[in-house]
Amino acid sequence: MNREKQVIGHIAIIMDGNGRWAKKRGLPRLLGHRAGVKTLENLVYAAKDRGIRHLSVYAFSSENWTRPSMEVTGLMKLFGYYARKKLKDLMREDIRVRFAGRREGLPDFVVQAMDNAEAKTRNCSSLDLIACFNYGGRQEILDSVNDFIRENPGKPVDEVSLRGKMYLPDLPDPDLIIRTSGELRLSNFWLWQSSYSEFYFTDTLWPDFSPVMLDRAIESFETRDRRYGSLR
Repeated sequence: MNREKQVIGHIAIIMDGNGRWAKKRGLPRLLGHRAGVKTLENLVYAAKDRGIRHLSVYAFSSENWTRPSMEVTGLMKLFGYYARKKLKDLMREDIRVRFAGRREGLPDFVVQAMDNAEAKTRNCSSLDLIACFNYGGRQEILDSVNDFIRENPGKPVDEVSLRGKMYLPDLPDPDLIIRTSGELRLSNFWLWQSSYSEFYFTDTLWPDFSPVMLDRAIESFETRDRRYGSLR
């Protein structure tokens, strides 16, 4: 029996391996992160060209604060720099920028860059680029539950109401989650939203991930049989 080709609308990526990529080349870890940003730039345009409507990336987790302070500071500066430098390019490509995660505790210049990027690209519609920054899946669920309880004291929480309190409630769940560098775990990424996501793992370190590899992941997804718990 021929399976129906799966349509993919939202790809999520855990961009792992920047540090190992740099170490293999005898470079500082921050240069690995810079190489990873360049890879992301190429993948954003590749996703748009392939008709992907939503691309979300795990840019900085709530656990990444435990890394050495020099690396964290460098990541913040790198993020702020590229958020400003690439904004015109993204607007020209009709790409909307959105963020998921807590803004409390982030440097002011990072929050300003995030606000500016969201405001300037609000009306873009060819691709939504979602950067999960200072994001943790468990924290998102806790924040959503607490927000609901605060606004609806004494009422039970149901799935629809809880979904409405997520950081980006209108964002469709990921159809496909890609993780690079050979690790086989979610690492607190999109815990609620990934209930029925398909997964694609590769040993390739993130800075070496290419549009051709993206095509392989998409081709793998298109052959899968998604039943969502049914017997069809």
